[in-house]
Amino acid sequence: MKKILLIATGGTIASHSGAEGLIPKMAAEELLKSVPEVFDFCQPSAIQIYNIDSTNVTPDHWIRLATTIKENYDAYDGFVVCHGTDTMAYTAAMISYMVQHSPKPIVFTGSQKPIDKEDTDGRINLRDSFLYATSGHASDVVIVFQGNVIAGTRAKKVRTKSFNAFTSVDFPNLAVIRDGRIIQYIKTPKADKPEFYLELNDKVGLLTLTPGTKGEILDAYFRYNDAVVLSGYGTGGIPEGDYYGFYDVIESWQKKGKTLVVTTQVQQEGSDMDVYRVGRGLKNRFDLLESYAMTYESIITKLMWILAQTKADSEVRTLFYKNINYDLIG
Repeated sequence: MKKILLIATGGTIASHSGAEGLIPKMAAEELLKSVPEVFDFCQPSAIQIYNIDSTNVTPDHWIRLATTIKENYDAYDGFVVCHGTDTMAYTAAMISYMVQHSPKPIVFTGSQKPIDKEDTDGRINLRDSFLYATSGHASDVVIVFQGNVIAGTRAKKVRTKSFNAFTSVDFPNLAVIRDGRIIQYIKTPKADKPEFYLELNDKVGLLTLTPGTKGEILDAYFRYNDAVVLSGYGTGGIPEGDYYGFYDVIESWQKKGKTLVVTTQVQQEGSDMDVYRVGRGLKNRFDLLESYAMTYESIITKLMWILAQTKADSEVRTLFYKNINYDLIG
């Protein structure tokens, strides 16, 4: 039987109720004892690397998680990471960049209710995750939740309380799990060995425009970050004219080597800045990056990975448009 390592990080699945609300307290071994059936089809082990609400996740936590996977990689056939749902999509995307082309599966899961509750979704999510981690088709980073197997760079949390909390944005599920059976839709070619990256640059900011947001705000974002993701309207429209003053701000900071990525606030179908003048004018004037159908989570974490490797414009562009774990489609 395959050896699978459970890496516990906290989240709702490990929480107990208290006077101040849900707080992660359950240890990794307790989580494992909640799904005794997994011992029938694999050899599970468990470790605890931290026990936090995922709202409190930082890039340092991501480095610790990637380091843990690297240190245990040769000893196990796959990994299951228990994580809070609120930032799971960010962490799954980040680990997709920090542990690239993994022939062994790295499966993220969690729950909307603590695993010790009678009506929890945690036990089935955890059981399904162990099951998928033993599959011969499984590789790279995925999220397993409510029977859906989602590529780590395509996931987004779209519901705050319902059990079907995650969706795969603009890309089909890799597989589904129903009644203990895996139906694999997309088979990812397996690499020979993974590539590990353990350094990040967290100076990446996301500015979501609202009508009336002026250039002074964008200027402040550039001042404190090496890259800014500017989230515009529709297909990637960015306001023109003196009232907003975005063009002057962008020109000033690009001369200083800062990176600009333009995306859209619309969740489905991605950007296409060539459609309207308010997109095309900006794209033709500046050496910016367009995200197309990448998710917020993937754009931000990919930039953190890239800017830890290089800040040279041409190299940043090359790495940004390198397809990793289905983050770029079309």
